[in-house]
Amino acid sequence: MTATSDITRERITATEAVIRPHIRRTPLLAADLADFGLAPAPVIFKLELLQHSGSFKARGAFANLLLRQVRQAGVVAASGGNHGAAVAYAAQRLGIPATIFVPDITSPAKAERIRSYGAALVIAGNRYADALAASEAHVARTGAMAVHAYDQPETLLGQGSVGLELEQDAPDVDTLLVAVGGGGLIGGIAAWSGGRTRIIAVEPELSPTLHAAFAAGAPVDAPASGLAADSLAPRRVGELMFPIARAHVEHVVLVSDDAIRQAQGALWSRLRLVAEPGGAAAFAALLSGGYRPSPGERVAVLVCGANTTAVNFDS
Repeated sequence: MTATSDITRERITATEAVIRPHIRRTPLLAADLADFGLAPAPVIFKLELLQHSGSFKARGAFANLLLRQVRQAGVVAASGGNHGAAVAYAAQRLGIPATIFVPDITSPAKAERIRSYGAALVIAGNRYADALAASEAHVARTGAMAVHAYDQPETLLGQGSVGLELEQDAPDVDTLLVAVGGGGLIGGIAAWSGGRTRIIAVEPELSPTLHAAFAAGAPVDAPASGLAADSLAPRRVGELMFPIARAHVEHVVLVSDDAIRQAQGALWSRLRLVAEPGGAAAFAALLSGGYRPSPGERVAVLVCGANTTAVNFDS
């Protein structure tokens, strides 16, 4: 496996060039926190929920399928839903057979999206760790190439292209808020920024994977439940991302399920953005006051996923 030290700006740049024909350059949306009932301050939303397959995961999926040698048996992935949809989408576009293992907590929207891309969908257990174990058994039986959701070098390199885009399109951003599950996204972005931008991790209180790892000094098992469990509850963060996060992620903000619901509603009512719980978690840190910008601070929020059947939060 590639060493963490090899997940560099140079390799992210090279990876971005390879995946560029297959991914969207997602837009930025400028707003003001006053629009959400907070003290006036500018905020930029990076709309990665508009990426192919409905989340940022398409970047890492294409990086794996294009940079690694795919075996005749095709590819296999374990996922809470978004990674599986991304791998299924990339495999369909590249003409590669794919088998996706998901837990039974996966939302119907994500399961249907995986099926719509022609992948074989297998439900295994009730948490991501169960699906991962089943996928590993499948790899042992068939020889298919495993595409890990977050603890694979190519995954981090692909997700790091989010940071590259943001730096190019909004070079004056001081701080970026990023939701964390297994950590492939924040790990890739933090490797790209290398401390040039303040990176703030946001996690659900009921799935504090990076928070627990920082407290223990290494990835450890953490609770894995809550509203965003199908995208932000892998039990523990990846080994590859942890030293990057320890070096370049400033701290972790924990948010409640209620705060995530309120952020979903606010994104819909004010911006007409339909974000899944995990996709709204980073904004929940701002909306709930878990993270308060300093005067003049230029903050960006990554809205990272939209795979949900909830399309109207008005009530």
